[in-house]
Amino acid sequence: MNQKELKELIDYLIEKDIAEFELERGDVKVRIKRAADPPPVQETRYFAAPPVAAVPETPAPPTAAATAAAKEAATAASKVGLHVVHSPIVGTFYESPSPGSPPFVKAGDTVEVGQVICIVEAMKLMNEIEADVSGEVVERLVANGQPIEYGQDLFTIRPKA
Repeated sequence: MNQKELKELIDYLIEKDIAEFELERGDVKVRIKRAADPPPVQETRYFAAPPVAAVPETPAPPTAAATAAAKEAATAASKVGLHVVHSPIVGTFYESPSPGSPPFVKAGDTVEVGQVICIVEAMKLMNEIEADVSGEVVERLVANGQPIEYGQDLFTIRPKA
């Protein structure tokens, strides 16, 4: 089979929309497989909106997002002065030394500098994370068994005065 015959064969397959073809003549074997056509590109058109007449605004009822933002702002205001313990490594967060045992710390507990507050497992190694400030544990910010990233917030602690 020469180049001209091969080109004619390919053109024929395209014309007839044949996706796969195999031909064997003696010691020559030809297999042609066409890739699927890419999905059609959708064209997006933008139109200028006509000017809108001024309408007196009536306050809209608060949405869930607005309510959540207000709660977050209130929470942020109450967190002023709190120390955040960050993860020094990437891994899996564990609140206790073994399944079924009590957590190292919980909200309301008092911790001292150097006290183990959780474990982060990384590459089958259990890394004890210690408190870097003395004070009261306010909140645990991650769930037990949750994958965590480097620098992720783990606990908030209200430092001793």
